[in-house]
Amino acid sequence: MYFGYYDLDYFLILIPIIALSWYVQHMLKSKFKKFSKQTLSANLSGKEIAEKMLSDHGIYDVKVISVKGQLSDHYNPQKKTVNLSQSVYNERNSAAAAVAAHECGHAVQHAKGYEWLKMRSILVPMVGVTTNFAGWMLIGGVILMQSAPLLGQQVMSLAILGFASGTLFSLVTLPVEFDASKRAIYWLERKRIVNQRELMQSKEALNWAAGTYVVAALASIANLVYLWLRFGRRN
Repeated sequence: MYFGYYDLDYFLILIPIIALSWYVQHMLKSKFKKFSKQTLSANLSGKEIAEKMLSDHGIYDVKVISVKGQLSDHYNPQKKTVNLSQSVYNERNSAAAAVAAHECGHAVQHAKGYEWLKMRSILVPMVGVTTNFAGWMLIGGVILMQSAPLLGQQVMSLAILGFASGTLFSLVTLPVEFDASKRAIYWLERKRIVNQRELMQSKEALNWAAGTYVVAALASIANLVYLWLRFGRRN
C-alpha cells in the first residue's frame, strides 16, 4: 500500500483547484493594485474609515492598528483590534475603504453576537490542534496498516476526523466573511463614504477576496472526500 497523496486521481482533483486558487489570488492582487491608484473622493484613509464605522455602530472598545504584510488585514476578537496592513491603514482609495470596512464588519458581528462568528471562534482552538496532528496521524496510519491493520485503520479514522474539523471551519468561515462584506458595503453606501464608481470597485475587491475563502473551502472538501474514498470507506 502506498501513500494516497501520490495517486493520479488526487492530482487530477488538486491541479484545477491550484489553478483556480492562483487565478483568484492574481485577480485579487490585480484589482487592489488598480484601485489603489485612484484617490477616494471622500479623501479618507483606511484608518479613518475604520474608526468612523466603529463609532457609527457604537463600538468604542476596539482599536484600529497597523500591521506588517500585504493583505494581512484581520479582526482579532480576543484583543479587540482591527488590524490593517500598511497599504490599507494609510491609503485613501476604494480598495483600502473596502478592506477597512470589511474588517470592521467583523467587529460589528462580534458586538452583535453574530452566531456564525461565535461558532467559528469556538472552532479555532480545536481546529488548531486537530489539523496540526492530522497529517502526522495520516502518515502514521499508512505505516501501521502494514504491520497492525486494525490499529492503522483506527489512527487513519482519527486523522480523517482531524481533516474534517478543518473542512468544517472552512465552511463556517464562508457566511462570516460574506456577512462582513455585506455590512461593509451597506455602510459605505449609506454613509456616502464612496461614490457609485468607488462603490462598484469596493464590491469587486471584496468579491475577489471572498473568492479566496471559497477556493480554500473547495480544496478542503476535495481533500476530505479523497481521504475518505482512499482510506475511510474500508473502516
